[in-house]
Amino acid sequence: MRLDKLLSNMGYGSRKEVKLLLKSKAVEVNGVSAKDVSMHVDAEKDSIVVYGEEVIYTEFIYLMMNKPPGVISATEDKKDETVIDLLDPVAQHFKPFPVGRLDKDTEGLLILTNDGHLSHQLLSPKKHVPKLYFATIDGRVTDDDVKKFKEGVTLDDGYFTKPGELTILSSGEVSEIELTIMEGKFHQVKRMFESVGKKVTYLKRMRMGSLQLDETLELGDYRPLTEAELEALQQKE
Repeated sequence: MRLDKLLSNMGYGSRKEVKLLLKSKAVEVNGVSAKDVSMHVDAEKDSIVVYGEEVIYTEFIYLMMNKPPGVISATEDKKDETVIDLLDPVAQHFKPFPVGRLDKDTEGLLILTNDGHLSHQLLSPKKHVPKLYFATIDGRVTDDDVKKFKEGVTLDDGYFTKPGELTILSSGEVSEIELTIMEGKFHQVKRMFESVGKKVTYLKRMRMGSLQLDETLELGDYRPLTEAELEALQQKE
């Protein structure tokens, strides 16, 4: 790869700006001051240093975010703040996108990446990737609801869902539940409860596939996936 392309991809500016970096002798390749922006480098073998700091070339970015309410799962929006707006400029440079969507008022686990292949694998209906949600329900959730969800329910548009695993944590005028589903239709969890005459008042995604929400992340915070987390997600392929 050309040196200017690599440095530009890593957020060191446009190719014109990278050229100025070389002119100021800020860039070294294998211990030698780089002068030619068109020189080819091997990102895995060559040592590339800018202002004394080694450049570790990365093509893909994988982030876990604890999505806050009021923010939409999109790359851009003219009216609302998006999950991309919450990222620092370096992360934004990689042009990540959310893997699937969480409703505007829903919190919890959201994966952000620029790896389209992994995103497809996690979202493909054929892969049956489970998604675990915690919810607060206005109304008493019963064993009859558990049975109905296990068989699948009919949504307001006539769609019959795949079976869902409903666990009642507490039942009363306000109930707390966990629900695992294999698909991700629009407002699906809310619409499943509407089909049995109940309303979701709080919703949080806790897990997607093998990836569990890091509870140390405050709302709106994010961190890179660990190697183990990423490998586990990729094994789902």
